[in-house]
Amino acid sequence: MTNDNPADHAADHAAHHAALGFESLAIHAGQDPDPLTGAVVPPIYQVSTYAQDGVGGLRSGYEYSRSGNPTRTALQQCLAAIEAGTHGFAFASGLAAEDTFFRTVCKPGDHVVIPDDAYGGTYRLVTKVLGAWGVDCASAPVTDPEAVAAAIIPGRTKVVWIETPTNPLLNVADIAALADVAHAAGALLVVDNTFASPYLQQPLTLGADVVMHSTTKYLGGHSDVIGGALVVRDDALAERLAFHQNAMGAVAGPFDSWLVLRGIRTLGVRMDRHCANAKVIVDMLVNHPRVDTVLYPGLPDHPGHAVAAREMRDFGGMVSFRVKGGEEAALAVCGRTKLFTLGESLGGVESLIEHPGRMTHASVAGSALEVPADLIRLSVGIESVDDLVADLVRALG
Repeated sequence: MTNDNPADHAADHAAHHAALGFESLAIHAGQDPDPLTGAVVPPIYQVSTYAQDGVGGLRSGYEYSRSGNPTRTALQQCLAAIEAGTHGFAFASGLAAEDTFFRTVCKPGDHVVIPDDAYGGTYRLVTKVLGAWGVDCASAPVTDPEAVAAAIIPGRTKVVWIETPTNPLLNVADIAALADVAHAAGALLVVDNTFASPYLQQPLTLGADVVMHSTTKYLGGHSDVIGGALVVRDDALAERLAFHQNAMGAVAGPFDSWLVLRGIRTLGVRMDRHCANAKVIVDMLVNHPRVDTVLYPGLPDHPGHAVAAREMRDFGGMVSFRVKGGEEAALAVCGRTKLFTLGESLGGVESLIEHPGRMTHASVAGSALEVPADLIRLSVGIESVDDLVADLVRALG
């Protein structure tokens, strides 16, 4: 492994991996056996600085681990490969990735469009942090390209930021259509692909300019690491992101990079189980008398079902539903599960349950993006599905 400047090795790695399937890329991209020992797992280069062969003479291109670290290089090359991109960037968190991106492409006076049911952390970052910096925003439903187009301010909108499926309402966006809308206005389309993961969906192949991940979630997959990522194809944008990644410094550390790489190796098989378990749970919820509405793209009557079937390999492990009885009933269900752990985050091997209005989306309370009070969100894990169903049935009463 050499310098992790994204422009240095993109072409070679893209050519080498072009013919490999997803699962092969997840295990091998950026992860050649260690040339010194033959270790089949990339080492954790837990190091801050590197010896130089004379002033300016870098061994293998590394000088300081904020600028480049071999373990992070391995992760970044793998991220690029599994997202069908050419340049990957690993960050200390998903929000660090978002902040670095926005400050790379925006300046005070610019404008961005976000989903009208955006993740609460994205909403907070854009409205409170970037807003104080002078960047304005508008929200629009990602399901309606015409509404997104109407929210764009010609000449000022630099970014159309979408999630698909969205968090927590699981709305589905037509990525190709929104790419056309954004590009017609001279804006970039960014897709937060955290819910789907690269195994189920690759937005760059559908016209998106940038893919973002909270690698904390499905990519890491074991609830033991915090991280974020950006993946792009455009060389000029990659150079700018690389500069800001180094200049702003919110990089993924070597051990965190190693943990995410370890998780990616099993992403395909885990996602298959997440999806299979979610479908069984959805079937139960749809027929439960205390459930009012089930939000899941795999349901034929979901408004985004046809788009999801076209864009995604499968429908994912995230399920949201609304219960009869309002907020108090939703809180009671969240408090009665035993196998589903009450907690924030998602995408781990263990199943989680949460109340978005009081937990992950509390930051949008009182705004146009406020989520229903009777909404419950599940991150369906890979436990025995009969046990998960029994736990929810018991909690629902």
